[in-house]
Amino acid sequence: MALENITLRLAQASDARRIAFMSRDLIEAGLGWSWNPERVMQALRQRDTLTLVACDRDRGGEPIVAFAIMQFGDEHAHLALLAVQPRSRRQGLGRRMLEWLVESACTAGIAAIHLELRASNQAARRFYHALGFNETAYIPGYYRGREMALRMLRELRRPGIADVHWQLPAPPAD
Repeated sequence: MALENITLRLAQASDARRIAFMSRDLIEAGLGWSWNPERVMQALRQRDTLTLVACDRDRGGEPIVAFAIMQFGDEHAHLALLAVQPRSRRQGLGRRMLEWLVESACTAGIAAIHLELRASNQAARRFYHALGFNETAYIPGYYRGREMALRMLRELRRPGIADVHWQLPAPPAD
């Protein structure tokens, strides 16, 4: 996979099944399947949820190689899912997607992004740490009572403080 052949776009209804299967295989393995095609479709229909996919132009049939689902609130966003196909990992794709989501959150005036991941997933912990996330809490039994979660947070601005984007006014016209 060449990163220059990757296109990021918002997911479409026709992507729901592929996203759901990727979630089942790459994120939810061993836990039971909760992000099934119906749940993904429901997320796609929600106005406060952004679903991003990364497509490889060189691949036919199944061009989606990564996806992310982020839910937006008034001041906080929740990164519900992010997955990259194993053969496409460690090439900057996950970073590129997360940076796009962070920029979208900043534009929306979001104060912080939080997420949960399996506490045992050391690679994901390192990935999120490298992108400015801090560990905030352990949640025993979070994943169907079977596995502990680690909650992480990235502050984008102080809550309750709106970003100020001031520009010098244009000089008066003659």
